[in-house]
Amino acid sequence: MILKGQVHKYGANVDTDVIIPARYLNVSDPLELAKHCMEDIDAQFVKKVKPGDIIMADTNFGCGSSREHAPLAIKSAGVSCVIARSFARIFFRNAINIGLPLLECPECVEKTKSGDKLEVDLATGKIKNISNGLVFTAKPYPDFMSELIKAGGLIEFTKNKLSQRST
Repeated sequence: MILKGQVHKYGANVDTDVIIPARYLNVSDPLELAKHCMEDIDAQFVKKVKPGDIIMADTNFGCGSSREHAPLAIKSAGVSCVIARSFARIFFRNAINIGLPLLECPECVEKTKSGDKLEVDLATGKIKNISNGLVFTAKPYPDFMSELIKAGGLIEFTKNKLSQRST
């Protein structure tokens, strides 16, 4: 799967409270969550983001509470993937469970600016910065995780497997 988008870059320790503020945790509609994605760290994010765009951050992206709303808000806002130096473990798991790809690539974070355009090959982990010509490699997902992401997350993956058994 090849993803292409513009980078929206943030610093370290972007926590789930700024990804989707607690005042919206009573909302379950993904499209409504998307309207408030990143608003406490970047009030203009939802106006700037376009389908396929990429969030990039420094270390410990998704730290804080274990709310599943955070990766759902990001994915529903149209973000195709998140690239960071590192991710909080529970955020990583929640993102994979809903089919939002995350890649750890410190060198890419270091040499990419907000506004750069990237092309990401999830199968190989290859990240090409179209804006500056640099190429980076993140560790690709194992096959079973790639299947989860392609299916759109754990629930869709499970539905697909169950429907295959009944035929």
